[in-house]
Amino acid sequence: MSESNPLLATTKMAKSYGPVVALRSVDFAVRRGEVHALLGANGAGKSTLVKILAGVQPADAGEMAVDGRPLRFRSPADAIGAGIATVFQDPALIPDLTVEQNLLLSNIDRVKFRQGLARFDLGALDLSALVRELPLEVLRIVDLARAVARDPHVLLLDEITAALTADQAERVFALLAEWKQQGRSAVLITHRLAEVMRACDRATILRDGRDVAVLETARVDEHRLVEAMLGAPVEPIAQGQRNGERRDHGDVALEVRSLSSREIVRDVSLSVRAGEILGLVALEGQGQDRLFELLAGERQPTAGEILVGGRPRRFHSPYDAVRDGVVLVPGDRLIALLPNQPVRHNLAAPLFRRILQWGRIPNDEPTRVANTIARLSIDTRAASQARRLSGGNQQKVVIGRWLVGGFRTLLCFDPTRGIDIQTKREIYALLRELAANGAAILLYTSELAEIPMVCDRVIVLHGGRIVDEQDAAHATESSLLTAAHGLEPA
Repeated sequence: MSESNPLLATTKMAKSYGPVVALRSVDFAVRRGEVHALLGANGAGKSTLVKILAGVQPADAGEMAVDGRPLRFRSPADAIGAGIATVFQDPALIPDLTVEQNLLLSNIDRVKFRQGLARFDLGALDLSALVRELPLEVLRIVDLARAVARDPHVLLLDEITAALTADQAERVFALLAEWKQQGRSAVLITHRLAEVMRACDRATILRDGRDVAVLETARVDEHRLVEAMLGAPVEPIAQGQRNGERRDHGDVALEVRSLSSREIVRDVSLSVRAGEILGLVALEGQGQDRLFELLAGERQPTAGEILVGGRPRRFHSPYDAVRDGVVLVPGDRLIALLPNQPVRHNLAAPLFRRILQWGRIPNDEPTRVANTIARLSIDTRAASQARRLSGGNQQKVVIGRWLVGGFRTLLCFDPTRGIDIQTKREIYALLRELAANGAAILLYTSELAEIPMVCDRVIVLHGGRIVDEQDAAHATESSLLTAAHGLEPA
């Protein structure tokens, strides 16, 4: 280990899950008073390393030391006792308990916890609320406040900003800056490289379960980070319209007229044509979640109508929407997966309903599944259980399900959130390919740079209403953010 007196260090760390090798040999060192990025493509081993550092899983081989003391954690309590607190990518809260009950299980100081919430304007949060009734962004802050309340020496943050609004992410960066001034350290896992360049001092790159580089962010740019992650020079991402790619749009596939849902969605009218990708941009809490729920049949509108292929439809359940060819890729991929079932069953899930109608699954089901796995390059080394796949591969399975089952209109809610840049590129290309083949796609994204890369048009939602529409090829982050805040262009 070349580091001098690191606060947290691993040497030759290794971990396998049956035949799947997650970590081969990882040396990792975090200095006192630094924010250190842990980067790599999905499946590189980042989350596995974090789970070992957090005491969730034991390593198969290798050594770990905290402040020079060799340690081996047998449980998360051991890691917490050593001064390591973790905010995992998925909320580590029991959904059917209240926030208060979760805190009791964690033995968290209420005053410090409330102080942590107050940093994010959540000081008045009702602790009697059930966890499952709280939005994802609130749960992320609850997890973060709980971790900070432990006064750890090292804070491990796995994709903490992926579900947060821009202003909440700013507060995370402010917290990290204070953390450094106090001589504490943090490890940040993120696929948003701008955050790495802004908040981190150094970055360790993992690839195929090994550490391949340690880079000082002040001496490199984002392209160098990507090259290290991919192990190859970076090819520019093709921007559909700007590269001369023009799709011929067909008839209107999905249309909504004056759609409303209480005070959350207000008088929304939009249409998506076959062969078109319509982008949707909004700050957190502006009604985008509810709009997608209405279109997918998960909720009923209080006013307005939905038309599919020009025919008024009323979706009483998601089954009705799917039957009309309108399918959803939700923002939380875990709720769409059958986590303990094989990849094959997850991909073939839309065909299972047909058993009730026709008595058997179509004969070509194995071929459809195999073709989709190949088409999306799904890593099936952990194919026996979908929960064992990396986040990017899980997202491919959620999208691939509809390639197996068939659809006409695809509702994509932030499909690239929390996945690596290579998988993002693959999803961009897939969406353009689907549109070129006649699919209609409505895409909500929290990453504004995706809009000109993928979309034809973009609409902006503010206060539950559509407040702007732009040609995606000429939309800028500035113009989109201005509209998303409900402001007139300067």
